[in-house]
Amino acid sequence: MAMNSDYEPTGVDAQRPRPLRTLLIIAALAFVAGLVAMGWILTHWDRARAVMPGQKPAAAPVAAVMSGSNPAADIAAAPGGTADTAEAGVLNARVADLESRIARVSERAQAASGNAARAEGLLVAFAARRALDRGMALGYIEAQLRERFGASQPRAVATILAAARDPVTIGELQIGLEDLAPTLSSASAEEGWWSGLKREMAELVVIRKAGTPSPLPAQRLRRAQRMLEGGRVDAALAEIARMPGRERAANWMKAARQYNEARRALDVIETAAILEPGSATPAPLLPQPALPPAAAPVAEDSGG
Repeated sequence: MAMNSDYEPTGVDAQRPRPLRTLLIIAALAFVAGLVAMGWILTHWDRARAVMPGQKPAAAPVAAVMSGSNPAADIAAAPGGTADTAEAGVLNARVADLESRIARVSERAQAASGNAARAEGLLVAFAARRALDRGMALGYIEAQLRERFGASQPRAVATILAAARDPVTIGELQIGLEDLAPTLSSASAEEGWWSGLKREMAELVVIRKAGTPSPLPAQRLRRAQRMLEGGRVDAALAEIARMPGRERAANWMKAARQYNEARRALDVIETAAILEPGSATPAPLLPQPALPPAAAPVAEDSGG
């Protein structure tokens, strides 16, 4: 019987590789089951959780704290710490430069404010003097005088205001002296004959040093008139007070004294305007930085 060249495997030969495949599948399933079981045990058992690899890094911060390490020092010791320190130094230098510039600008602003207050005070004083020289009422200048000089120079302000209610001018004093001239050279009617005789005898012979003014009434009157023309009311008043008829010039001398007191008061407020430009300090250009609150002391535990 001739054999067929095409050999067909029998059923036994076709099933030979199956046991090996089955073993591989069983081994893979067992391995997967072991992994699942191990994962479940490690996640549900406390003792196993303590030795899990994911839990070990959590103890690092505690160890760092217990070892007393300084985080700021660690950061400074890092490679980028030197660059940060240099940048901080540059920023501090810029801040210091800005603060110095602001301080200089503030000083200049305060000086300018003081000069402006000085100029305003002088303008008020000059306006008051001009009004009194013209014999005019102060008007709005009165309120400015009270506001600017009422607290620092109350007596001078009161004198100026009183003089402004009945102002006296140089022209009025000159006219009044001319009207009194005929009566100033002669003694008053109340003077006795003996006093008049002694005065006339003293005027006959006058002994004085060279260069000294003549004491004769006519010469005194001329000097007083010249002094009034030059605005020297105080010197003219002194001459009139030595004349024989000075009792008749009582009202004139009172007006001259009022004029002198008002001008002295004006001199006082002008000086105050220069030396005391203002009581209020100008506000700074920028608000001052608020200081951080002081840290409260921490009470130490006496128990350890």
